[in-house]
Amino acid sequence: MSDFLTYLSNITLPMLQGMVITLSIFAVTFVCSIPLGFLFTLMVRSKIKPVKAFADAYIYVMRGTPLLLQLMFVYFGLPLLPFFGQFFIFGRFTAACIAFGMNYAAYFAEIFRGGLLAIDKGQYEAAKVLGLTKFETMTRVVVPQMIRVCLPSITNETITLVKDTSLVTVIGVAEILHYAKTAVNRDGNTFAFIVAAILYLLINFVITMVFKKLEKKYEF
Repeated sequence: MSDFLTYLSNITLPMLQGMVITLSIFAVTFVCSIPLGFLFTLMVRSKIKPVKAFADAYIYVMRGTPLLLQLMFVYFGLPLLPFFGQFFIFGRFTAACIAFGMNYAAYFAEIFRGGLLAIDKGQYEAAKVLGLTKFETMTRVVVPQMIRVCLPSITNETITLVKDTSLVTVIGVAEILHYAKTAVNRDGNTFAFIVAAILYLLINFVITMVFKKLEKKYEF
């Protein structure tokens, strides 16, 4: 029993360090991609054709290509660009955050677009009758209702984000899966993968509970 606890400690402590990196990538991506995604939603709905075309193309490319490919392109590919490559040399963590932020902004943009489409046009007309400006209509009437509609989809996408952070191991970022793979290769024992799975489940459990509380708050 003592040997097992020692072994468990030896494989878990490094993974807990990796968990800090996992949560950091998750936090940076979530905080950046939510507003960026909403911005792209507004751009898609813009009446200015070049703006709309750019947003549509961006979302199509980000959603239509693998996140792993985007991650490798940001870290390995951008520095190789002629003339401008020297300006796009990023550290591993920074490259991971950029790739994840750009990718998830596209997915959140589609989620927000669906939320806006679900809002009855009568809401806009009522706000206009009340004398609200476009900004007031958006912030006081539209966005609160959009959030309520989008929350289940945002929850699912956020859980996916936590799992996708494991992809950063391909560019050498030392997160949970990195340390789990190291332990398995070193010891020839797959138990480290079980510990890693438990850590991911714990993170997603907390996230699920937080979003459930938010969903109850926006119920009406």
